[in-house]
Amino acid sequence: MIYPIVAYGDPILRKRAEDIEKGTLDVKKLSADMLETLFAIPGAGLAAPQIGQAVRLFVVDARALQDDDDEDETPRPPIGKVFINPQMLETDEDEGLFEEGCLSMPGFTARIFRPVSVKIRYFDTDWNEHIDEYEDRAASVVQHEYDHLEGKLFTDYLPPLKRQLLKKKLSDITKGNVRVNYKMKFVK
Repeated sequence: MIYPIVAYGDPILRKRAEDIEKGTLDVKKLSADMLETLFAIPGAGLAAPQIGQAVRLFVVDARALQDDDDEDETPRPPIGKVFINPQMLETDEDEGLFEEGCLSMPGFTARIFRPVSVKIRYFDTDWNEHIDEYEDRAASVVQHEYDHLEGKLFTDYLPPLKRQLLKKKLSDITKGNVRVNYKMKFVK
């Protein structure tokens, strides 16, 4: 099932998502639907609040987690990675500048500073626990999706003046005055 993406301005994007208790939600079905949605758009990642679900789950196209140094230009099919109840364990003090966009804010990208490496604990759809470390672009993608679960958006990291300059564009998104090639759900 392909979900519509919740647009900027919906309160669910500013709410801290709730942990998922094992057995209370079909995480395999939800994850599969979220990956289908992500690959249809396409994007690097998708968090549950972006489809209207206030739970701590996000999915990432694993190609976005590969080393930037990978020179192989052969197209690869999308492969999903699921993060359930993630918990950020460590972030590097060193920061890098990363270009980010968001499916909930189409047509807008910005360069923001984020830690260049992270260590994260999470569960997969079989409830196996994992602890992984990511660097550079992969770290940026993981942090971006994790922030959605915390009720944060990448625009929160922009300087106040830049945020002020974006108000009209973000207001247009809230009102549905945006062209996208995927279904969106706007605030009414």
